[in-house]
Order: sequence, then structure tokens, then C-alpha cells
Amino acid sequence: MLKKEEKIYTVEDTIPYLRMFSEGICQLDERRYSKTIAFQDINYQLALEEDRDLIFNQFANFLNSFDPSVHIELNYVNQMGRNKDLQDAIKIADKNDGYDEVRKEFREMLKMQLNKGNNGLKKMKFVTFTIEADNLDQAKANLNRLEVDILSNFKAMGVRAESLDGEERLRLIHDMLNPDEDFNFSYQDLKKKESTKSYITPKVFNFAPAEIFKFGKYIGSTTHFQILASELSDKMLSELLNIEDNIYIGFHIDVIEQTEAVKIIKRKNTDIDKMKIEEQQKAIRAGYDMDIIPSDINTYGNDVKSMLSDLQNRDERLFLVTIVIMNYARTLQKLENTIAQISSIANKNNCQIKRLSHMQEQGLVTVLPLGTNEIEIKRYLTSSSTAVFMPFTTEELFIDSSNSLYYGLNALSQNLIMADRKLLKNPNGLILGTPGSGKSFSAKREMANAILVTDDDVIICDPEGEYGNLVRQFNGEVIKVSAKSKDYLNPLDINMNYGDGDAPLKDKANFIMSLLELVVGGSGLTAAEKSVIDRCLPKIYDNYFNNPIPENMPILEDLYNQLLSQDEVVGQKLATELEIYVKGSLNVFNNRSNVDMNKQLLCFDIKELGTQLKKIGMLVIQDQVWNKVSLNRGKKATRYYIDEFHLLLKDQQTASYSVEIWKRFRKWGGIPTGITQNVKDLLTSMEIENIFDNTDFILMLNQASGDREILAKKLKISPYQLNYITNSNAGEGLLFFGNTIVPFIDKFPKNTMLYKLMTTKPEEAK
Repeated sequence: MLKKEEKIYTVEDTIPYLRMFSEGICQLDERRYSKTIAFQDINYQLALEEDRDLIFNQFANFLNSFDPSVHIELNYVNQMGRNKDLQDAIKIADKNDGYDEVRKEFREMLKMQLNKGNNGLKKMKFVTFTIEADNLDQAKANLNRLEVDILSNFKAMGVRAESLDGEERLRLIHDMLNPDEDFNFSYQDLKKKESTKSYITPKVFNFAPAEIFKFGKYIGSTTHFQILASELSDKMLSELLNIEDNIYIGFHIDVIEQTEAVKIIKRKNTDIDKMKIEEQQKAIRAGYDMDIIPSDINTYGNDVKSMLSDLQNRDERLFLVTIVIMNYARTLQKLENTIAQISSIANKNNCQIKRLSHMQEQGLVTVLPLGTNEIEIKRYLTSSSTAVFMPFTTEELFIDSSNSLYYGLNALSQNLIMADRKLLKNPNGLILGTPGSGKSFSAKREMANAILVTDDDVIICDPEGEYGNLVRQFNGEVIKVSAKSKDYLNPLDINMNYGDGDAPLKDKANFIMSLLELVVGGSGLTAAEKSVIDRCLPKIYDNYFNNPIPENMPILEDLYNQLLSQDEVVGQKLATELEIYVKGSLNVFNNRSNVDMNKQLLCFDIKELGTQLKKIGMLVIQDQVWNKVSLNRGKKATRYYIDEFHLLLKDQQTASYSVEIWKRFRKWGGIPTGITQNVKDLLTSMEIENIFDNTDFILMLNQASGDREILAKKLKISPYQLNYITNSNAGEGLLFFGNTIVPFIDKFPKNTMLYKLMTTKPEEAK
């Protein structure tokens, strides 16, 4: 009889699956199939108490939603050095426009901030769900149904999540097993009968030592997390994941059918009662007080009774839970140091970690997001006890987009904040803060960043004359708007795209009415006056529309003459009221525009605009911005920054015009940003609700105590989040980006050319 050849085991045999299909389904054995979903972080630790309770209950309900036929695995992967995608996102392309030196410096600064953040630590979260099925088609149908349920559960919690396809799952496992190698695989290149495992396994696995193992250039070790405490903190998991080192955590959860769960706990209760009787008998025999029961039996007994009550009277389920942690490092010393850190956190929470002696291979398999648990050490936990291992801490804001701009570091995680306002439903923004909090600097940083990275036009309304230096350095145009200035803006400027583009004159008429309302003052224009103006406008634009050359553009004097020639008294009255702006001392706006409005960076300096002209000046500037937005529509974005924004909202005409901008700009690629230190004045405006309702971007720096309270109420800021805008240093605060709230720190390096261009402190600009 021929002796059967003994199977030679390879590294591939360690990874327990049969096939990984391209759509993301993994066949583990003859009957078991799994799928993986990646999910993002949300704000939990900084949320309002009621919001935290809500998230906690939602997470517990999420766990409750699985039936006993589904095996759940939650994976948390922290990897050092896997930040290539982050590095790619901060590569700013050169444009050969004379500012490539500044771009190079900006790239270096971002790289430095990235490294300063968390040393390139990449954090990922996954849920893998495993079912049994007779064949692939059945598995597909059941897994797809589960996938839809899980994704909708995550959506209800406000968690961004997406399913991984086969290639993404393989990449994940490859990167976990080969930390310093690139993944090169495509299903198209897969040969017939070739296993996908050959692309993801390291060259060597050595599980010979009892408590460590070797793979590639690394030493790894897996430990079992023992829960000894009757109550745990919901911060414990986040403490473990805050360790800046390589950590893989695998949570395996099996749901126990409810009637079976009650039976199990009742049996445990009976066992404890039996133990108590035995202890009492021992005490009587030894002559001790029979009421003195060992404290661990009492504690355990109370836990079991509480568990039984939860199962019977509250919406709780029973789970069998296994928690395995894997660490790895280049040296044994480094590995032991990290394990000691984990042990310290576990001990602090009345738990323990135990090395999986002679079970390192099984431990490794258990932390991989495949859906396989090869560790038979399990603990019974209820829904809420399992939900205590809350995977959420703080939301990150890192959008990998060619238009993403830098906003500092996440104050909690120290990760880089990169965001693209164009992706918001409403990109309109506010920058709020007390004097010296870094408002102007934050605005300048965004402007400079936009100039360096995008093709967007940037326009500034500058009431203090503090943006001129930056504008000139970027070859922009500074337009001085004042009674003495020789820079002229024509309020009657129009282009064929003006407003909605269909009827430019109709939209322009609205602006001219607003302008004349300011001129007239008091209660505004009467119906008769509006009719007369409406009659005059087509006449003064007639020449221009027939032959649209600059010389044919009408000026205020043309309107004045038309009003004067009307038969009605109201025409004469309007002309008289307009006279000071045409022939009198305030005639600065009675000229054709002589400034270059085609520059990428424009700044309207209104520092010397007198009180009498301020309102009209602001309105004219807003109209010029509207013109620019109309011209850029469909081609590029127009960013408009308005400093001392509260002043615009004080007056009815400028306020309603501002609201128009806030409501309509985004349709044509306009991105307005209001900047103010007078938050109280801003919030008292009649139009503030309209502004807030149409704003999805708020950069909030240090706030005065009275303003803080109003803002907290209005924007639902938690007490924890308020700390970041209370007595905070310059460049520190909260960033509201859509539904995401991130505490940030922006310590922009002072030894850079860019800092010198942006600083408002004269001594630092040298």
C-alpha cells in the first residue's frame, strides 16, 4: 500500500479562506461567506450629552439588529507609515505663474504638518459580517440584503460608510500583513487556478516562539482582552486607539437567540446560588459566619441578576464576544513597550490582556477582517455592555480633492484638516472671532491657498486696508474706493450674463432700485418713483445693447438726465436727490470703470470711504462682485470675502442685497465669506436667520462670553466643544463643515514667506 504524501504547509495556508470574489464576497469554507464595510468616525466624545446618549443607543440598536445566523466582526486598524494617499493629497501642482517657489514652501509646510500630526498613523474601521449559505447565489442575496441594512443603520447614525470590493479587501489584508510593501494586484492579471492569497501573504510566517511570531521584517504578538470589570467606560476603546503605534483590534460578536439567552443566564444564576450554598456549608463546618460570602461570588452574582433583568425587562440581547489585539514592531523592545501601554489602559479599566500562548497564528487570523474567529475564549455581554466599546471619537476632516484647502490640525487627533468648500451643499461661509483671535489671518490663509491651488477668482471687501500687501504680492489689483480716489467703479456696469442671464436688465433694475432707495433715504421708493425709474432704464442702456463697447456703457449722469426729462414731478424729485452723486461733492461713482476687473485677485479698499458714501459704496462693490460671478459662471468659482460683515447687515438695503448673494451665489459658483469680530451685532440682524440657514461653513475662533452662549444655542455646540472657543489662543477654534464639527489648531510656521505675506502684525512682516 502506497503511503499518502504528507501535505506541505505554506504561508498561504495560514489565511483561512477559499476564494475572494471581485465583488467583495469572501468564501471562507464550504458554507461560510463574508463581506466587509469600511466606516468613518463621527463626533461622539465632544457631542452634547443627549447626542452622546442617542449615538450610544443607536450603536446598541445596530448590534441588536443582527440575528443569530450572522457573525459580526468589528475591526480597528491603526497603521504607521501608511499615509501615501495623504501625501498625494497635499501635492500642489506648479503653474509657472511666478509663485511656484511659494507653492514649494507650502507643500513642505503641509508635509511637516502631516508628520507633526500623528506620524503618519492611518486609522481605519470596518465591520465584517459572515453568514452560512448552500451556494454562492444564496450567499450573494443574503449578504446584499444585510449590506443594505448595515449601510442604512450607519446612515441613521450620521456615519459615512461604503462596501469594499474584492480588490479593496485584498489590499486591506495585504497592507496588514505587509506593512512596508506596495500592493500590486488586479483581477484581470489573476491566472487560472491561481489563488488571490499569493498576492497578500508575506514571504515568511514563523509561529515557533510561544508568545510572538515573525512575518516579513516584523515581530508580532497577539493578546486576548479579558473583561473583568462589571462596568466599563465608553472611552476605553478610544484610549487604546489613541496609542500612536501599530495596533489591530478584532471584536467578534455572536448573537444568542433570546429564549436561549434567558436559559443560559438563568443556569448561571442557579450555579451561583449553588456556589453560595457550598460556601455557607463550608463556613458552618469551619465555625465561621455563614453570611460572609466571598466578594467575587457576590459581585458575579449581582452581575448575572442585573444581566437577567436587562434581558427580560429591557430591550437587551445577549452576545458572545471575543476581543483580540495584535501589535507589531521591528524590534522586540518596541513591541513590548506598546503591549505594556495597552496593558496599562486595560488595568486602569479593571481589565487584563493575556498573551495567546502557542496560539499566535490563531490570534493573527482572528484580527484579520475575514469573519473568522479561531480563539475559543468568549465572554457573555449584553447589548449595552458591548456598545460600551464605542468606536466613535472625533470626526476627521480630510477631503482628498484637487480643490482641497488647508485649515490646520484636528485638535483632538492632531490629523491634518483639508477640505473643499465646493463640495458642500451650501459653500457660503462665516469667519467669527474676537480681535486678535486670528480671523484675518485665517481668511488670508484661505485666500492664498485658493490662489496657489485653484483657478478661482478671489475678491475682497477690505474696510481696514489690511489685505493690500497680500493682494499686491500675488499681482492682484487693489481698488481704492473713496471720494478722493482716482479708481472709478461705475454702478451701472452690466454684462450680457448679468444676474440670471435671461434678462440682464431686469436683474440690474433691482440693483438700481436698491441704490436709489439709499439715495432717497427714509421709507424708500414709492410705486410712482419705481415706475419712472423702470421707464428710464431701457432708454439709457439702449446704445450699449445695440453696440456693447465700453464707451457706450451708461453712467449715473445718463440716468439723472433721463429722470430730469420726465413729465412727472417724481422724476424731477429723484433727479434732485441724485444730483449730489452726479454733479456734487459725492460724484465719485459718476464715472466709467477704469480698473482692471480681470485680475484673479481683487481687493476693494474702502478704508477712506466716508460715512455718506459707505452704504452706496458697499452696494456698488457687491454689484461689481455680482458682475464678476456672472462672467465666471460655468467656468470657475468666485470667492468673495467681506470683512466687518456685520456692517452690511445693519442697513436694510445692503442687508437684503447680502441675503440675495447668500441665496443665489452658489448656483453660479460664487462662494461668499463674511468675516466679523462683532458677533453680537451680527446676531441681532433681522437677516441673520437667512444667512445662517444658507451657510454650511463656519470657522469659529475665540469668542466673547456673551457671544459664546448665543452661538452655542444657535448652532447646538456642546460644553466640551465650547472649550475650544473659550480663552483660546490665536488660530484655535471650531470648524463647522456641513454636519461635521472639528476642533482645530493652526500654528502656521512663522519662518515662511507665506506667513510674512499674511500676517497682520507689522513687526512680523519684515
